[in-house]
Amino acid sequence: MKRIKRAALCLLLIFLVVFPLSYDNAYVHILLSQTLVNIVIVMGLNFITGLTGQMNLGTAGIMGLGAYTAALFSTRLGVSPWIGFLLAIVMGLAIGWMLGYPSLRLKGVYLSLTTIGFSEIVRLILTNWVELTGGTMGVQGIPHISLFGYALDTSRKVYYLYLAAVVLLAFTAWRIVHSKWGRVFKAIRDNVEAVEACGIDIAKIKIQAFTLATVFGCLGGAMYAYLMGYLNPTTFTTDLSANYLIMMMIGGIGSVPGNILGTAMITLLPECLRFLGTNYWLYFSIIALLFAIFLPNGLVSLFGGEKNLGRFWMPKKQKSGRRA
Repeated sequence: MKRIKRAALCLLLIFLVVFPLSYDNAYVHILLSQTLVNIVIVMGLNFITGLTGQMNLGTAGIMGLGAYTAALFSTRLGVSPWIGFLLAIVMGLAIGWMLGYPSLRLKGVYLSLTTIGFSEIVRLILTNWVELTGGTMGVQGIPHISLFGYALDTSRKVYYLYLAAVVLLAFTAWRIVHSKWGRVFKAIRDNVEAVEACGIDIAKIKIQAFTLATVFGCLGGAMYAYLMGYLNPTTFTTDLSANYLIMMMIGGIGSVPGNILGTAMITLLPECLRFLGTNYWLYFSIIALLFAIFLPNGLVSLFGGEKNLGRFWMPKKQKSGRRA
């Protein structure tokens, strides 16, 4: 069974590599790249909401700051997109500390309102600070990524770069979830009083969780900026934040493989249903509702849960010790 699962994973990766080569359609390539961008952002949201249990509805604002940071430095100062990615990560670190501290005093709906307010403040700043952000006209002429002097000037080339990045980031997120950090995050979600009684610094852990979420979110925003080549503040709305939360819930809360499955479904399924005409969004909503009702633990539960699907990624550890 383990060999079958690993073979299935290999076939999936081969398909993701071969399909863009056999299907020459820029729109499909951009859609697949957008899916990869969304996966990065949802994996970040999973750290703070899925694992730690802190409701974050400010993902759109985080993504927007990361996107504009990278785009403005590349267009206004002419820095390399790779430097833009690094600056977006720095922005994520700063936002993580800024959003992490309110989480120490706020819980539940109050923290949700705080993150929503943060996202709306970001959107209004991006809209009204015309001299810097371009206002409603947005940022245009964002340069292409160049790798060792080779310009990634087509949607297919960008897709392959993002695919490699997502594989690396997903592996990193998987290791964090199953590390000491991940176990403490889950413990805070399940019983914060018990964790505090063990002498663990709750404040430090919550700030770390927010920082991981914002770094992944800003990095995803920078990826989005260099993919689209154009930014507009109307993209980063509260609806976008809710959409990322739905992706995480449909896939499986707290699960990295679930993040990937849920994001792929919510991003790609509406496009697959467009043949239904103007009512396609109604059918999509019904399908998503049915998944939420009959699969409350997410799509990952179809594969036996996080542990079983996780064997795709990591081999099973051998038990040590002597027999009695």
